[in-house]
Amino acid sequence: MSVLEIPAVAAQRRIRRVVRAVTGAPGLTLSSLMIVTVIAWALAPSVFTGFDPNEGDSDASFQAPSPAHWFGTDRLGRDLLARAIYGTSTTVSATLLAVAIGFVIGASIGLFSGFVGGRVDSVIMRFVDVLLAIPGLLLAMTVVTALGYGTINIAVAVGISAVAAFARVMRSEVLKIAGSDYVEAAYGSGAGFVRVVMRHVLPNSVSAVLSLAALECGAAVLAVAALGFLGYGAPPPQPEWGLAVAEGRDYLATYPWISILPGVLIAVVVLSTNRIGRSLGEL
Repeated sequence: MSVLEIPAVAAQRRIRRVVRAVTGAPGLTLSSLMIVTVIAWALAPSVFTGFDPNEGDSDASFQAPSPAHWFGTDRLGRDLLARAIYGTSTTVSATLLAVAIGFVIGASIGLFSGFVGGRVDSVIMRFVDVLLAIPGLLLAMTVVTALGYGTINIAVAVGISAVAAFARVMRSEVLKIAGSDYVEAAYGSGAGFVRVVMRHVLPNSVSAVLSLAALECGAAVLAVAALGFLGYGAPPPQPEWGLAVAEGRDYLATYPWISILPGVLIAVVVLSTNRIGRSLGEL
């Protein structure tokens, strides 16, 4: 086996470890099933509920959770589970867009900074350190205030707040990979700078960043829901997880399920993504 074949073999072994980890850990299996369910809700919400999320029944207002309405109903008689299911599309799409923005921009910055090195690396990393010093939610609120309200702007704001973390992790991995034997062998075989980066450095340094992306999905769900709760996101009556929690805050003493059950859903999704992210980081 040549030195240049090592990355492909390592990738195959990593895939086998992922399969064994999922099938051999009940907690990871449940977390994966939860995430699959949430994705299914986002793609085909009508399959999982027969209620219209925006159509209410005045005779069914403030009903407690029951077999007819698993999450109960709100003041307008709308089924809260239906609103949670239909709101999944808004929250998940904003989360994925935010993580994609943070991943692409942050990984690109980290890859460039780590491979170029020198003063350029120092200047870029000092800027990244400044971003890391600012709390993520505060930075996201500042950006969304500048951009304007809306789900897309929330996703952009949350993504920008995650750039620094991705850049730091990517730079760290690039610094380790750049001095590896197979990178030196690639240079020795006549490969150019771009070929070495795209074929050897990037594929072998991106795995840790992908693990971070899974963890950042949980943080992004919380940030998107928090901004939605504060009124920066989707306008009523469009269903959204953060807005669902906010709509019940005036009724916590008398009808607590309106806010608590959507909040529990958010917590379960965040814990599931964190569990998956930790497992990927251990592989």
